Amino acid sequence: MDKIFIKDLEVYAFHGVHQGEKDLGQRFLISAELSIDLRNAGMTDMLSETVNYAQLCNQIDTVFKKEKHDLIERAAEQLCEYILLSYDQVKAVKITIKKPWAPIGKMLQYAAIELIRSWHKVYIAYGSNMGNRQDNIEQAIEILEQNKRIKLIKNSEIYETDPVGMTDQNKFLNGALEIETLYNPSELMDFLLETEGRLNRVRDLKWGPRTIDLDILLYDESVISDEKTIIPHPRMEEREFVLEPLNEIAPYIVHPILKKRISQILKELKESESKNKY
Repeated sequence: MDKIFIKDLEVYAFHGVHQGEKDLGQRFLISAELSIDLRNAGMTDMLSETVNYAQLCNQIDTVFKKEKHDLIERAAEQLCEYILLSYDQVKAVKITIKKPWAPIGKMLQYAAIELIRSWHKVYIAYGSNMGNRQDNIEQAIEILEQNKRIKLIKNSEIYETDPVGMTDQNKFLNGALEIETLYNPSELMDFLLETEGRLNRVRDLKWGPRTIDLDILLYDESVISDEKTIIPHPRMEEREFVLEPLNEIAPYIVHPILKKRISQILKELKESESKNKY
């Protein structure tokens, strides 16, 4: 990925744990590294195909001074988010903030922090089999679209499928989304659970009926297993109702554990199910 650099932009601002830092202020040096495709800018010589450095420097100055924070970590987080939300071409940003006058009572060149933030490609499965199934799905997708930290890229067709596990319940409507998000996996999981709650999802029976189900299938090429989040989603390779819509929008994405494309996993699953019938 191509890069744009801003090096040690000097900004006088009022961040710090000590009250004197907020009252008197101090000098900060801010550097930004933007990951961006500059091919079109190089071929067309058009400013609209890149990021205006002067404009970006003024924006960094304005955003950095807008509020007073105890931690420069918070100020850096806000700068990262501002740049990623303001410039569609920027895929990732690294922000470094130096405090040359850090009040720590020791001689040093500077204290500094560095954050790297980016858009992440995520695939989400959705399903509903209670109430107005179509409306539940549309409401869930609308909630996702209203979140500035999420971009909806693709949405599959909706498939009606038989329930799995607990078969004595209504049929499901299922589909899959491709999104880009600034959330990390844990934050995204929290937001999806919150969205389910807003649509009256109750988790009282495993594989039971639900107004809406939102599951993270894939998050970049990540493999995660902790108490809160398991990615890739377990058993997705065994679920045709998951693979069919996912294959529609991302047939060539590779499962990071199985090392197979989604189209191949679906094909093998259908062949296995066909053999098991006879």
